[in-house]
Amino acid sequence: MEQQLFFDRTDNQPLAARMRPKSLEEFAGQMHLLGKGKVLRRLIEEDRISSMIFWGPPGVGKTTLARIIANRTRSEFIDFSAVTSGIKEIRTVMQQAENNRRYGERTIVFVDEIHRFNKAQQDAFLPFVEKGSIILIGATTENPSFEINSALLSRCKVFVLQALGVEELKQLLQRALQDPRGFGNLQVRMPDSLLEAVAVFANGDARTALSTLEMVVLNGDSDGNTVTITEQTVEQCISKKSLLYDKKGEEHYNLISALHKSMRNSDPDAAVYWLARMLEAGEDPLYVARRLVRFASEDVGLADPRALEMTVAAYQACHFIGMPECTVHLTQAVVYLSLAPKSNALYMAYESAKKDALTQLSEPVPLVIRNAPTALMKDLQYGKGYQYAHDTEDKLTNMQCLPDSLLGKRYYHPTEQGLEGRFKTRLEQILDWKKAHQNQEDRPKNRKPEK
Repeated sequence: MEQQLFFDRTDNQPLAARMRPKSLEEFAGQMHLLGKGKVLRRLIEEDRISSMIFWGPPGVGKTTLARIIANRTRSEFIDFSAVTSGIKEIRTVMQQAENNRRYGERTIVFVDEIHRFNKAQQDAFLPFVEKGSIILIGATTENPSFEINSALLSRCKVFVLQALGVEELKQLLQRALQDPRGFGNLQVRMPDSLLEAVAVFANGDARTALSTLEMVVLNGDSDGNTVTITEQTVEQCISKKSLLYDKKGEEHYNLISALHKSMRNSDPDAAVYWLARMLEAGEDPLYVARRLVRFASEDVGLADPRALEMTVAAYQACHFIGMPECTVHLTQAVVYLSLAPKSNALYMAYESAKKDALTQLSEPVPLVIRNAPTALMKDLQYGKGYQYAHDTEDKLTNMQCLPDSLLGKRYYHPTEQGLEGRFKTRLEQILDWKKAHQNQEDRPKNRKPEK
């Protein structure tokens, strides 16, 4: 019993746990939700909580906010972890909640890391949320649109929690130095500039900020009851910044989107920055290289045909030598793509053709461009009237290659960007020739079979 009491002592807990806010007044950040008169604050103060999802990066107060609700509500509060619980535990809790409802008592079920539940586990909550047996509060670092069943999500209000700003984190750290739950019983001498350095390092994460402060204070120069924090101590404790990145989560897609759009906007500096963010956080360089190959045709295309050569070469270089040496090859490709003239004409051509292809799948291939390897096919007029362009003086024919219903349809509309201007001129010449010869029987004397 004495051992249990020893481990329950709060002074043995990490600083982040000791400083966990117990009221809305202590809560840092999220003023867009918890400021005076804001919707979430009013729901909490008036005890009118409905099912909701707290979505935000680590260390912004999702679990803390749920516990504050637990302290203020007149409902039974059940803390549930998606990491350690399964279907059996869910059903047990739901039955308990149903019994509470029959006696007129509300039950709030808080599910931390709800995105870790699979579809079947999430479905187990659905009937109880619908009946009102429980009020569900879920916390997730992943985009609910991707990770939570649409049926369950439609019954929950999503509140987006934002990363804390540097000033908000500095206030949090200052309170930790003054509060008896933190280091209020010590005389800590720490310049404001070093507090700011810790806040910047934390990258919006209150838990990281407090944990780093604890490490800094414990490693400070102690003289009795006074601890002096030097720049060297802080540098040692924040020697390497942890980058917010999940190669399978939303931040992965946010960063590749930032890279793609920076290149499209012809901003090489921003593009190189986002490239570095991805690679230094552990992204597979071959994934980045594949996206660059796609970009070369989707956003540059024939405005600079060498872009595709450049990105394929970068992919091969990454494959040959790997990280960290291949960073310079990817940087070369990213800068080249950023500065290249832009055209999405190829992308738009395919998307337009795809739409027609999907809606007219039964459209037959014109007989004139069908191959005729058998006598039967020749008897059926496969390939009859085929014109072999190489046998003509202009290397052009007036042969119809599109189905009748699409005759005259244009998919490729070249721009005048970069080298694509030349392709535009050539296409216009071809179209003018075809228009001038559309009613002529311009067939070559020697027709070669299609290969």
